[in-house]
Amino acid sequence: MTKYFDLALTALQALSVNRLRTFLTVLGIVIGVGSVIAMVSVGRGANEQIAARIQNIGTNLLFIGPGQVQQGGLALGFGSAQTLTYDDAVALNNEPELLSMITTAVPFNQTFRQVVGNGTNWNTRIIGTTPDYWWVRNYQLAAGDFFNQQQFDAGSAVAVLGADVADQLFPESDPVDQNIRIGQATFRVIGVFARKGAGALGNEDDVVVIPLTTFYRTITRQVAARGGSPTVNTIIVQVADRSQMQAAVEAIAAILRQRHRVSQDDFIIRSQEDMLALANQITGIFTLLLGSIAGISLVVGGIGIMNIMLVSVTERTREIGIRKAVGAKRRDILFQFLTEAVVVSVAGGLLGILLGFGLSRLISTLEINGQRIPTLVAPDAILLAVGVSAVIGLFFGIYPAARAARLNPIEALRYE
Repeated sequence: MTKYFDLALTALQALSVNRLRTFLTVLGIVIGVGSVIAMVSVGRGANEQIAARIQNIGTNLLFIGPGQVQQGGLALGFGSAQTLTYDDAVALNNEPELLSMITTAVPFNQTFRQVVGNGTNWNTRIIGTTPDYWWVRNYQLAAGDFFNQQQFDAGSAVAVLGADVADQLFPESDPVDQNIRIGQATFRVIGVFARKGAGALGNEDDVVVIPLTTFYRTITRQVAARGGSPTVNTIIVQVADRSQMQAAVEAIAAILRQRHRVSQDDFIIRSQEDMLALANQITGIFTLLLGSIAGISLVVGGIGIMNIMLVSVTERTREIGIRKAVGAKRRDILFQFLTEAVVVSVAGGLLGILLGFGLSRLISTLEINGQRIPTLVAPDAILLAVGVSAVIGLFFGIYPAARAARLNPIEALRYE
């Protein structure tokens, strides 16, 4: 242990002879490590933000959407089948096989319309759905209530506003019990959602939610489709337990195939886990790209280490000769110069951690189009950056150290 301590002390003494050159070399590693930590923190922060928005949709959710149809041999793409119906959702809620797997199945339709209220207007998303929608989607109410089963069955002209819509239409008054108009229909506002923010399905605050029965009657004027039941855009299914997700997917697919009398699925089922896995894959590539770009500066810093060590070997040729003459072995010289390279890289790595933290904090205060850039400094990113800097010190220090160790002591003593 004493031997390694002496090596490190000797390395520090040798490096302190030319402080400016050592400082500039360390600075290259500091910038490299700091850049890697900062860029990886941006990627990790984006990943956490996207994951939080996907989880904000709800808990253990499956999204059933229309499949694709073919016309004249041409596949029209997902969403073209239009075979999902309100009765499909009712059947899923009443299917004995699914009762132990799912909490509820919630159908909804959506479209965009101009909403008029309080002397102003706003274009927003209109969602027609059932009374379970608000809690399945993790909405909270800031004022009033959500519509109940009785209002749904009666097709009542009631509406619940998202926070943004309420702010636009009623900036200085309470929206509850006020009237709004969508097309030719007048609705009474019975509730306002608490602010939720942007999510994986769009801006969750820029919505107006009404009963699906009222949606058919006033918005789309749709009466019947397959088997006398109106179609829906999507059916959201909440699974009781995460471990039953795959079993629920298989059971739902079998039920819908039977109801639609098809051998090839005319629907598609996606889960939150699928959305999260895709998001993680995309942000993982993004993080890797940022880290790789920043890592180039680490390589440049490593080249700086090699440069300073080669210059040091040249300047200390006579010293190497004297050491060998008094009994120093090749491995002693090799270890000495390798230690100097590692000391430079590790010192730069430790200072780079502080720079990386500072850059990460600074980036997190910046805004682009009103959105803050999230950052997350993870311990593994710090360990990776410092570890890579140490490896770079070893890698780029091996050649100069080996060159010093191979010097002939007689020729080294003659060197001027």
